Amino acid sequence: MFENIISQDAVSLLKKDLEKKCFPGAVLFCGNRGSAKLSSALEVARLLSCQRNGSWLCDCPECLLNKALVNQNVLILGPRDCTPEISAASETFLNAVFKNASYLEASRYLFIRSVRKLTSRFNQVLWKDDSNLSKIASVISEIDENLETLDFPHKLPSSEEIQKVLEILLKLCIKLESDFLYDSIPINNIRNVSSWAHLKSKDGKKTVIIENADRMLENVRNALLKILEEPPEDTVFILTASKKNAVMPTILSRVRPYYFTDRSLEKQQEVIRRVFHNDEFSGTVNDFLLNYLPVKTCDIEKKAEEFLLSLKNSKIPQISVLCKECNNFEPRIILKIFLNKLVNLERHLMKTSCGASFSFEFLNEIKKCYTNIVTFNQSIQSAFEILCKKIINLKAKYKIEL
Repeated sequence: MFENIISQDAVSLLKKDLEKKCFPGAVLFCGNRGSAKLSSALEVARLLSCQRNGSWLCDCPECLLNKALVNQNVLILGPRDCTPEISAASETFLNAVFKNASYLEASRYLFIRSVRKLTSRFNQVLWKDDSNLSKIASVISEIDENLETLDFPHKLPSSEEIQKVLEILLKLCIKLESDFLYDSIPINNIRNVSSWAHLKSKDGKKTVIIENADRMLENVRNALLKILEEPPEDTVFILTASKKNAVMPTILSRVRPYYFTDRSLEKQQEVIRRVFHNDEFSGTVNDFLLNYLPVKTCDIEKKAEEFLLSLKNSKIPQISVLCKECNNFEPRIILKIFLNKLVNLERHLMKTSCGASFSFEFLNEIKKCYTNIVTFNQSIQSAFEILCKKIINLKAKYKIEL
């Protein structure tokens, strides 16, 4: 059990509850990014359906399906920045191919799972009747078709062909994540989960994994609460969140919390060595994954500084140039880094009452900009033009120097 989870204290309690067969029907995994919450949730799902002893090497049909992330009794939903991990896993796999390394099969498996951590969120159970279903299905079909050439038990193609397929898959995954993976769970996803969870299963327990449950909108939280108030007998709900207090109290009262601690820098570097076979990187797991963005984090933050400097002089920045320099803000984590930097650059204004009022409205405009792009599909160009005008007006209103 949990042999694939490295240096996480919460695992011992999870293991104990599973062995005693007292694992509750709804739980909350609390912990910061990079603390193995999703990996642990997927392992719990595997153990709940395992037909044997629960070993990671178990080859029972249910374990094989779970490890490949294709078990139809498991649903994953919720926002996640998947593409940095996919990029890192892609490079690990390609390096193993070129070196004919001993970890080739492990890296192949790592890459396939990293892609399915994204595509699993677009299960047709979740998205039926959605207006974007046909568009989503088209992208998923392309991903599956390309992924099949790399999947077990097929013999791997030439290294040149593998490299070509990996490049195609990365572009498709960025498109899928940027265009359709919203920052908050659509309410229809939860309603569809409710219908699915109440259907009887012939193959043991069902598991619903809801990532970043603290980001759900009020109507979505209320829909989930209705399910948890009368939970289906054969379905386990695993919610994850960075902070326990960010989850609605009425939901908290219906889940058992498990606390995931931050791993030390030394342990995080062990994760990087063992999972991605990189002995040179000396930072955190999160920094390691961000290193695979098409634009460096420091360059994104520099562009944010230049953006704000233009606004300080009451000038609209060249947004088309900015988009080009920031890879059109795809994957969307680039947009998050950029906007977060804008917010951090203005924190010093909080020291005065006037500055605090400005900062409050400034933050609201940043949030609106982000929501309009990721939820309402507004173009970056249009959203940023509106944001610029709003900030310049706020600057004049409060007579603030940015």
